[in-house]
Amino acid sequence: QVQLVESGGGLVKPGGSLRLSCVASGFTLGYYDIGWFRQAPGKEREGVSCIGSSDGFTRYADSMKGRFTASRDNAKNAVYLQINNLQPEDTAVYYCATDQYASVWCRRRGIPSDFMDFWGNGTLVTVSS
Repeated sequence: QVQLVESGGGLVKPGGSLRLSCVASGFTLGYYDIGWFRQAPGKEREGVSCIGSSDGFTRYADSMKGRFTASRDNAKNAVYLQINNLQPEDTAVYYCATDQYASVWCRRRGIPSDFMDFWGNGTLVTVSS
């Protein structure tokens, strides 16, 4: 099975933190740039961040800078999204995804959700008091 599986979501109070994981199976994640996206209820899907395959490059949507940190551990075939100081507006399903056929797309193109062709099924983050 070739797939991406997100985990780490859940219910958290405002001000709390979560670390989301995206683990690949059936392929080597270290060959791919990975993006994080989210879709809140009633809203369009939006890019959150992306991380280069191996060079440490990261990019964040302007509204995400400061509280979101993408990282990866290629030896574990995993990427992560640390979210600090969670706010109710962060409530969304968070997805990881990649463009299987483009190299270094995070650096070159930003966080283009329309170009992603391989997605996980998402993990739900709910921020509520």
